[in-house]
Amino acid sequence: MAGGAEQQQQAHRAGVLKQKNKHHKHGKHRTKGEIERENKGRVSVKTLSKKQKKEQRKQDRRHKASQLRRNKKDTVLTEKRQLGSKDGPPHLVAVITLHAGIDAQNALQLLRSAEMGSVYEGAGGGDSFGLVLPRFKQRLVFIKPNAADLHAVLDLAKVVDTLLFVLDPTEGWDSYGDYCLSCLFAQGLPSHVLVTQGISELSVKKRTEARRALCRVTESRFPEARLFSLDSAPDSALLLRHLASQKQRRLAFRSRRPYLLAQSACFEPGPGPLGTLRVSGYVRGRALDVNRLVHIVGHGDFQMSQIDAPRDPLPMAARGTRGGDMDMQEGDDEVRMLMRADPSRQESLQTEAQLDPMEGEQTWPSESELKEAEEALKQRKVARKVPKGTSDYQASWIMEREGESEGEEEEGESSDEEEEGDDRMEEQEDFMEEIDSQDGDVSEGEEEEEDVEECETLTESGRDDHYDEKIDVQEEREMVERYRQARSDQMFPDEVDTPLDISARVRFQRYRGLKSFRTSPWDPKENLPRDYSRIFQFQNFERTRKRVFTEAEEEGQEGAMVGWYVTVHIKEVPPSVMEHFQRGRPLVLVSLLPHEQRMSVVHMLVRRHPGNTEPIKSKEELVFQCGFRRFRASPIFSQHTSGDKHKLERFLRPNTPIVVSVYAPITFPTAGVLVFKQRANGMQDLVATGSLLKVDPDRVIVKRIVLSGHPFKILRKTAVVRYMFFNREDVLWFKPVELRTKWGRRGHIKEALGTHGHMKCVFDNQLPSQDTILMHLYKRVYPHWTFDPHVPEPASWVKNEAVVNPEEIEME
Repeated sequence: MAGGAEQQQQAHRAGVLKQKNKHHKHGKHRTKGEIERENKGRVSVKTLSKKQKKEQRKQDRRHKASQLRRNKKDTVLTEKRQLGSKDGPPHLVAVITLHAGIDAQNALQLLRSAEMGSVYEGAGGGDSFGLVLPRFKQRLVFIKPNAADLHAVLDLAKVVDTLLFVLDPTEGWDSYGDYCLSCLFAQGLPSHVLVTQGISELSVKKRTEARRALCRVTESRFPEARLFSLDSAPDSALLLRHLASQKQRRLAFRSRRPYLLAQSACFEPGPGPLGTLRVSGYVRGRALDVNRLVHIVGHGDFQMSQIDAPRDPLPMAARGTRGGDMDMQEGDDEVRMLMRADPSRQESLQTEAQLDPMEGEQTWPSESELKEAEEALKQRKVARKVPKGTSDYQASWIMEREGESEGEEEEGESSDEEEEGDDRMEEQEDFMEEIDSQDGDVSEGEEEEEDVEECETLTESGRDDHYDEKIDVQEEREMVERYRQARSDQMFPDEVDTPLDISARVRFQRYRGLKSFRTSPWDPKENLPRDYSRIFQFQNFERTRKRVFTEAEEEGQEGAMVGWYVTVHIKEVPPSVMEHFQRGRPLVLVSLLPHEQRMSVVHMLVRRHPGNTEPIKSKEELVFQCGFRRFRASPIFSQHTSGDKHKLERFLRPNTPIVVSVYAPITFPTAGVLVFKQRANGMQDLVATGSLLKVDPDRVIVKRIVLSGHPFKILRKTAVVRYMFFNREDVLWFKPVELRTKWGRRGHIKEALGTHGHMKCVFDNQLPSQDTILMHLYKRVYPHWTFDPHVPEPASWVKNEAVVNPEEIEME
């Protein structure tokens, strides 16, 4: 018993450091249900005043979410059922051959001779026909563009519902067909169907092998596409069934804008060189408003004067025998006028902002501004030691040693502002001089001399007044040339040699130094070029884009509705537009959203196309296709980063996303971008693809140059640097700019030595003898106003077999 009592007394006791968990505070809060039962439907005044944030029950919130889902689903089903029906536009199919040895006329003949419906010749303009299928309650229009005309293929792909690709039974597509597919994928590919002819002519044993081989070829581009044969009438019936029930792919850049493909057009000359163009076609996308501007792809922006409603040339109820051909009849029924343009509501064709030359004039300051200037002047007064009897006016001219360099710096800033307003073509000349300054080859003997370059040790004695007596000027020049040739092979990015015939403070007077490229401030409104007075800018581009799209959806019930066959009267159109249509090329009309006719700075995010290796320099003329627009411009390239400053790229780098900036009409994203370069023979090569990034004139693009020097004498953290500058004034001018080295050291200029550009520098660590001292200078650059809406028709494309080494060309 005693032993048991001792065991009970030795039981463990918790110490003061034992973890103590908080108790659950139950009963001190009420659930939502209890609060609702207590209120008995009463709502506070604060809740009633907030209309946007209305309290709803859980069941009501579920019902609201289900209604939104149901409405979206019904909208999608309505659009799907409307396409090709009697209430919607006909199903538009473009037949494109991807091989030079394929003739699409055989495929069109099989589709035209289908006994499932009625055929209407010329229903789409040019080489086209309409097909009405009462069995499927569908209307289809087949149109065949000239496959050799790349612009015609791309323009049709922007508006058609389905692309019918005709493939070769053995090779699939040739080099030009692969080139067309690259352009179509980059622009935005709608629904598509793959068709081949000639497999049935093979023996039974070879059919399966040929079909498998062709499927392996098409898997690279179309991994989930189905391959159809088109050699007989049953094959054509199966293809038509698939087209009638195929799921449509939505392209964002055209779904938010009204557009139509011209099926017929006529031109009425006016009193001057311009006239009125009447274009007939089916409205697609959204409702067409007569007061909006219309863009004719490849020709420019115009105003509409009137919209009429003629007879539908492709009625669902066929008037002829089944399978028979019918010609389109025009003018049988009366034409009704739907709407006429209202001059007070019609949008203007003004593309540039009106420049007021007196806007930047200086006005006389007010009394309050004069008082503020006097108070600020009193605060700036600094106590100085001056001789007795010196007045305040005389004392203001007495400057200390440090103030002299500051005065020079202020003069340089004022010269920057004056030079910024001069002709900006000097920037291109500066760029070419910097590239040329890096030319040259290096012999083996010169490389050995560079390796054995000596480095002396700097003594701690004071400044030598006879420093210049030890310098041989001729030897200095020869050494400079050798160093320049030795570094030309290294191709250090942005490195520029300091000129000998002109001082650096004059040559680089537009440049400035930055403590940190990422964090140092740069005012986007500072020293803007004159071209910025011609463009438009949004206070918040993203908010404006959302507002424009929302208003377009709300106004979708006004105007010519989707599916209506209308005739649009476009005024002040040149006769070249009608000549373009008469040559068999497609005529595409798209209604512009608000502000899309105005000019601004457009930024596009692109990536170099792997099929092109030719170096593309900045400010080189290129051809752009951005959404529905096509134009020429000379862009500048910059890095795609998240900071507020973006470094200029002199070349379009491969395997790297690059931002391309140009002056162009405003376009709201999303939109595909294709960049072409025109050869001397008229061909246009695809060099880059991407998408529209944003419209922002405040995007700061900074050009960087790097001045380099060589350590001559080194003593721990101090070194004498030469060959960066060649006179004492340049050293004093760039003294405030921070120095960096290739090995990661940081430092600054302490003082100038002599009159030949040598300088004493101090760094944060020991400087290796093989290191190179660098000075980074920056200036903001802007694109040149080279926008040209006229793009010449490209020549027939042929693959360039020449192999180009971009590194060798860039070194040149």
